[in-house]
Amino acid sequence: MTTPADRPPHPRHALAPLLSSAVRLSIVAALAPVEKAEFGYVRDLVEITDSALSKQVARLEEAGWVTVEKGRVGRRPRTWLLLTGEGLTGYRRHVAALTAIAGPPH
Repeated sequence: MTTPADRPPHPRHALAPLLSSAVRLSIVAALAPVEKAEFGYVRDLVEITDSALSKQVARLEEAGWVTVEKGRVGRRPRTWLLLTGEGLTGYRRHVAALTAIAGPPH
């Protein structure tokens, strides 16, 4: 008989509390496959307002998961969002935990 001590910990323990927000998860998922993304692109992709994206990016930035770069394209100011190495690792761990919890597709 298998006892609790013999089993590995439940995969939920690997979930990132920072990604419990569907909006933050969506932002990080949008940034994971790219080097960087323009603020407006992420805003439109995630379907939120500028202020909502700014607020969530600030949380991700405080946690060290996202970096914000400001610059110009021609005369127009631009803001780019970049997922850090820590953010990418945390995101991948979170997705792996969700996959382990859900199991293979039926």
